[in-house]
Amino acid sequence: MTEDAQKNSGTLFIVATPIGNLGDISQRALAVLKQSDKICAEDTRNTRKLLTHFGLQGDLQALHEHNEQQKIKQIKAWLDAGEDIALVSDAGTPLISDPGYHLVNALADDGYQIVPIPGASAIIAALSVAGLPTDRFTFEGFLPAKSVARIKALQANLKQPRTQVYYESSHRIVASIDDMLAVFGAGRKVVLAREITKMFEQIYRGSLAGLQAWISADKNHQKGEFVLMLAGYAAQDEADNDDIHGSIDHLLKILVDELPVKQAAGIAAKITGRKKNALYKRAMSIK
Repeated sequence: MTEDAQKNSGTLFIVATPIGNLGDISQRALAVLKQSDKICAEDTRNTRKLLTHFGLQGDLQALHEHNEQQKIKQIKAWLDAGEDIALVSDAGTPLISDPGYHLVNALADDGYQIVPIPGASAIIAALSVAGLPTDRFTFEGFLPAKSVARIKALQANLKQPRTQVYYESSHRIVASIDDMLAVFGAGRKVVLAREITKMFEQIYRGSLAGLQAWISADKNHQKGEFVLMLAGYAAQDEADNDDIHGSIDHLLKILVDELPVKQAAGIAAKITGRKKNALYKRAMSIK
């Protein structure tokens, strides 16, 4: 796109919206939503409720993971016609584990103007109260749904020195914590933020063993949306190996439920550092 064409085209605004408490919306976000010719939303029903709450109207267009790439051509046409477009997700900052990457990437390559309207983000909100190092951290998004794949993903981060941040849903939170305990050991420090900024917000700080007990003690602790923040690996974590080995039966049970015993023992050996032959024998006894 030429410089003159860019001046004549509309702008794509990436608009952050509240993750729970509607009072967290910014005045700038409201102004952009009000003046935009179209609003591309992950779920138009959710966004309609947001607009109605603030007395706004808007030409809502659905843009989600299933239609995003097909929408790019149409959005370019709207921008070329001089229309301003706001992109929002269901909550928080778009593109952070939400749709929008393909659109922004395509528009950036073609020289369209893209403007961020910053605001709420579950990652940053959770880290700000975690009490874990935030000078360097890794965001891992959602873990795989299947336990074997989830364990492999966690094992890859076993000796990651930075704070690790994960998103998790209510129907997998217990299983994910169980797998984290199996991989990282009972003593690894963890912080869990549940329903952050919402009415039933809770922050748990402690060990993985403590978190496992806390999440299991009350079904209400298992409801909502979660940000899991895990302390990075440190040399003293070698002392926690006994905790990892103490969870070996749990780990092997997960693996042998989905894999042949030999393969399960091999993966467990990589995670725990134990000899494969010994783990094979234990896996056979479990099976």
